[in-house]
Parts: sequence; structure tokens; C-alpha cells
Amino acid sequence: MDSRIWESVDHLVAWLDEHSTQSPQEERLLRLLKLSEEVGEVGAAVIGATGQNPRKGVTHTWEDVQYELCDVVFSALVALRTLTPDAARVFAERLAYVEQRSAASRDTTGREAAKDANDTPEAEGTEQTVAAPEAR
Repeated sequence: MDSRIWESVDHLVAWLDEHSTQSPQEERLLRLLKLSEEVGEVGAAVIGATGQNPRKGVTHTWEDVQYELCDVVFSALVALRTLTPDAARVFAERLAYVEQRSAASRDTTGREAAKDANDTPEAEGTEQTVAAPEAR
């Protein structure tokens, strides 16, 4: 992740800490709860963008949804940085884990699909061939 993002997160955390009237434990909990608030705003923006509330109609755009999603990301990064001064390392490690897990899942899914295609009784011990659609 761009180091500029973490610099901004550090500035936000410092600014929030400077203006906090809560104990550190309460502040930590409130920053975690802030995520729920922001996710709710994403939901409200989606409902507004799709006009799902007949009383209100279309009240938001998909651009509004994008901005609300960014607010979720900012809040999550601030919460993570509040929990640990080593947030950038924790984030990078978790991202690498998720990338590795998803790559392994893609590899496994591809192998399973190929294995399933070759596991028919008539294909055991031989190469399976597929007839052209018109010859079936």
C-alpha cells in the first residue's frame, strides 16, 4: 500500500487522539464501532441509488456509494492503526495471506474441474475425448 496512505492515517489518528475526550479504551471501541456506522451509510447510499425506498425515490448516485465505501476503508485503517502502531505491517501481512489463499483456491478449483472432467468411468486409464456438438 502506498506509504502516503499510512502517513495520512497516522495524521488522522493523531488528530482524533488530540481531540478525544474519551479514555484510550473507549476511544478504541468507538473507532471500531465507527465501521458499523460507515457500512450503514454504504447501505443507505445503495438503497438511495437504486430507489428502493418508494417514499424517497432515488436519493443517491453510484458515485455516492463509491465515496461511502472509501469512508469504510478510511475508518477501518484508522481503527487498525488505533489498535497497533504497526498497522502497515499487519495490513501487508494479511493482504499477502489473502492473496496466497485466493491463488491456492483458484489453483485447486482449476485442478478439481480438470479432474472431474477426466473422472468418468469410460475415461479411466485413457484420455477422454470430447465429440463435436453435431456428432453427439
